[in-house]
Amino acid sequence: MSDSLLSSTQTPNNEASLTEWLDYMQQIHVSAIDMGLSRVLPVAEALGVVQSAKDDAYVFTVAGTNGKGSTTAVIAQMCQAAGYKTALYQSPHLSVFNERVRINGEMVSDQTLIEAFNKVEAARLQCDLTLSFFEMTTLAALLIFAEADCDVWVLEVGLGGRLDVVNIIDPDMAVITNIGIDHVDWLGDNVEAIGAEKAGILREGITLVYGSKDMPNSVLQAIDTHQATCYQVGQNFDYRDIDSQTWQYSNASVTMQLPRPALSLTNTANALSAVLASSLNVDMQAIEQALQTVKLAGRFDYREAKERHWLFDVAHNEQGVEFLLKQLLPFWQQHLVNQTRDSQAPATIKMLFSMLGDKDIDKVVQRLTEAGLPISEWFIAEIDYPRAASTEQLQGVLVSYIDETQIHEFERLANATQAVINASQPQDLIVVCGSFHTIGEALTALDI
Repeated sequence: MSDSLLSSTQTPNNEASLTEWLDYMQQIHVSAIDMGLSRVLPVAEALGVVQSAKDDAYVFTVAGTNGKGSTTAVIAQMCQAAGYKTALYQSPHLSVFNERVRINGEMVSDQTLIEAFNKVEAARLQCDLTLSFFEMTTLAALLIFAEADCDVWVLEVGLGGRLDVVNIIDPDMAVITNIGIDHVDWLGDNVEAIGAEKAGILREGITLVYGSKDMPNSVLQAIDTHQATCYQVGQNFDYRDIDSQTWQYSNASVTMQLPRPALSLTNTANALSAVLASSLNVDMQAIEQALQTVKLAGRFDYREAKERHWLFDVAHNEQGVEFLLKQLLPFWQQHLVNQTRDSQAPATIKMLFSMLGDKDIDKVVQRLTEAGLPISEWFIAEIDYPRAASTEQLQGVLVSYIDETQIHEFERLANATQAVINASQPQDLIVVCGSFHTIGEALTALDI
């Protein structure tokens, strides 16, 4: 190849483990993120995954700045409850890679992944191309779904939309959850540029569910260009809280009072709109069953462990923090009521926090510190990831908003996790946020 991308790294042998395969795929390409479809399309065509999706499956593709994981989880749960063999692809994972690839809610096995990686690698070498880790693993997921003959594919876009590997598959239904400023190095630094990238998942005559009341002109133009039908929240569908157990969804055709799910109502309403607008047969019983059972680790995820109260949320940009705070503020008030019954000492919030260095750490910290929450201490550490922010970088931002005495630095997140347990009381709430990797390392440290 002219750009000398091919690596001398040897393909894993037949006895290689999943970990060895994952390590290998992280080494064979020059960059972790390499936007574009020109390299991946020939390999996908050699594997037959593009034609399989077109001929045999109904495909939902979900893009957006925040809420993709919750939205795809709800869509998949509803389709599964309606009796469809449902494939779900999400990224990144929290604890184990297998979380990314599910069929009917179950993670696929290590062996299934390894067999798919072998086939993708053979096709890659046949095409004399290199692929990034994300491209390799996404192709493997698509191949697994094709070989399992799944009825419905629910695909979460990894980055942007237009040039993301997921976009090699033509969707039957497109969802854009929202558009905010994130991944500026790859997508642009304004909502018009980012909107154009995310609207790249549209196809001629497709239906789009748009989950925000603000729509950039670039998305409007894409809708017009593709002659797409658009259902937008606040225009064509809406939702409202009723109480802690129920909520109401409405569109031009129907009004439903439904059980409240464990996930964001905003994302749930977008998912329900996509399912209702699809050609699939998903009845009220399936919808209600799905809402009562759907869950997604790391999304406003409350747990009790080590005699402490924990709240895990993957919020890692300003918009994500807004989603978190919208749920956290009332949750905290209820937590105070519950803890006052059992303890005379006042409850506080301890923050276990780390982020990637290429995120807008300042905006995230500003929103968290100015939200009016009684955060008494911050426990920070560098996460084990190449793009991780250093503790010095995190500390440098935090001291602009809080007193230095409230900040505790640790070498590893596992150490910070143990420290926050030691420094907290049973009535306190420990909030863990900042990155998927932050949540994953904390869950591993807690062994939950």
